[in-house]
Amino acid sequence: MTAPASSPLLAALDQLRVAVASCAFPLELPAAHQARRTQQSVTDQLSDYILPRLSRLDAPLLVVVGGSTGAGKSTLVNSLVGRRVSQPGVLRPTTRSPVLVLNPEDRAWFASNRVLPGLARTTGTTGTAGTAETPGTPGTAGTPGTPGTAGDGTAGNSLQLATDETVPLGLALLDAPDVDSVVTENREMADQLLAAADLWLFVTSAARYADAVPWGFLRRAVERTVAVALVLDRVAPQAIDEISAHLREMLDEQGLGQAPLFVVPEVPLDDEGLIPLNAVMPLRIWLGNLAADSAARAAVVRQTLEGAIVHLIGSTPSLVSAHVEQLDAIGRLRADADRIYRAAGARVTEGTADGSLLRGEVLARWQEFVGTGELLRSLERRIGWLRDKLSAALRGRPAPENELTEAVETGLEAMLRAAAESAAEQTSAAWRQTPAGTALLEQDGPALEYISPDFRETASRAIRDWQGYVMQLVREEGSDKRSVARVLAYGVNGIGVTLMIVVFASTAGVTGAEFGVAGGTAVVGQKLLEAIFGDQAVRTLAARARKNLDARVEALLGAELLRYLQRLDALGVYPDVPERLAAATDAAAALR
Repeated sequence: MTAPASSPLLAALDQLRVAVASCAFPLELPAAHQARRTQQSVTDQLSDYILPRLSRLDAPLLVVVGGSTGAGKSTLVNSLVGRRVSQPGVLRPTTRSPVLVLNPEDRAWFASNRVLPGLARTTGTTGTAGTAETPGTPGTAGTPGTPGTAGDGTAGNSLQLATDETVPLGLALLDAPDVDSVVTENREMADQLLAAADLWLFVTSAARYADAVPWGFLRRAVERTVAVALVLDRVAPQAIDEISAHLREMLDEQGLGQAPLFVVPEVPLDDEGLIPLNAVMPLRIWLGNLAADSAARAAVVRQTLEGAIVHLIGSTPSLVSAHVEQLDAIGRLRADADRIYRAAGARVTEGTADGSLLRGEVLARWQEFVGTGELLRSLERRIGWLRDKLSAALRGRPAPENELTEAVETGLEAMLRAAAESAAEQTSAAWRQTPAGTALLEQDGPALEYISPDFRETASRAIRDWQGYVMQLVREEGSDKRSVARVLAYGVNGIGVTLMIVVFASTAGVTGAEFGVAGGTAVVGQKLLEAIFGDQAVRTLAARARKNLDARVEALLGAELLRYLQRLDALGVYPDVPERLAAATDAAAALR
């Protein structure tokens, strides 16, 4: 019976597919490698098998012929069909591109993108690799001929279709690459194809039936309750009973005691390289009967489909925990960067308020600007007299005023650059404490371990903009009729730079012997501004100038921090994924 495409279970599993695909494991954490494999396996299982099969329960049965290297899979498929449709050979690996053999009437189902949508179909004569056919676009059936190969020694990304009327209607045979191939791509392709099968037809030989790799796949079939049949190939006639009995014991121990077992004796191949028909006739009859019995086919589909759904539902909790592990690691890296840059911003804020800038060049230019000597020795005299002296100095010294403005810019830019460089160094060191952080830094080269190349220019521009803002504050405050004459007397630039000096000593951080110089000159500026605007206005002006400066500092360092945060955001590990995946899993489990 065909399941409606809009069935609740189908919709829930499709949502589960979307949720699984949204998981991300970019950081090399303990659970990441296995989580990536699980994610790929679950995604493939849903896209390649569960969703298409659930949408068409009556679609042709897909029998994947798998096994280890040299087991004779291709020869067996060719012999069942009665002609060479898949290329066997003495070179390993032999099956380079998976070959799907089907009845012409079933071609439309397998030529579409409903089954194994990630594999392009190839058409043309079976004697060549054929031409790529976009999944979903049915082509013409290939003309029988000599089988070809993909030509590169790997399974590639294509599926070669071969049609033959001897294949029972409602059943298709897929000759898969070796499960133990020396080529990684072949092994991965074999794993993907077996996961897309309704029935595993597992082929092993008398010489290799006890090998570990094939049994690993068979144990996986038991875990997923996949329908399995086995073929014991190339068995010496005199050893058939003994080896068959031993293999049956092994199957019983692994929970596969009910799996059909077919024995193909070691016999000479005919001129076409095929096993004589009588040697494969029991298997051919069994496959024919299975194809003809709709109830038997439905039982196989139901067993494998239900097992696949149960298995993938059981796989999602590990994806949730692995994704949470990624989120936790990213959270720690983010917290480290945020903490370090916040501390850097706090240091700059403190340094621009405690008098630290009133040293060196800034102090020298300020002293030159206001006139040191007699002025500083007269700090304890009347403020009115001091204001008169300062007024004369301001009116007659335009050049020192400009030099002081430049010194403020240079000193402030140096402080910002030092803070940004220190923050970048500390953040890099913190990230390098973990393998995940180290990998991120090495992926991006040295870029994140240093400040941005244009930081100095950006900082200088921000400081000049702040200085312009301070000047504008003075203009606005000086527009009052009561203070306009005083502002004109002292000059906007002179008053503005004096306000900057007051801002830089707003917490009176300069102590000891320096107070008489740096702190004293700040007091001079404070008293001058109070004489012009009044003490309340000066406090307001200084607060506004300070707030604006702090905002610009925060923006500058925030832009530097943003480089690290954007690097983490670019990983695509989203916090809502675990909840969405858990909800999708619960919904699918409830409808199973």
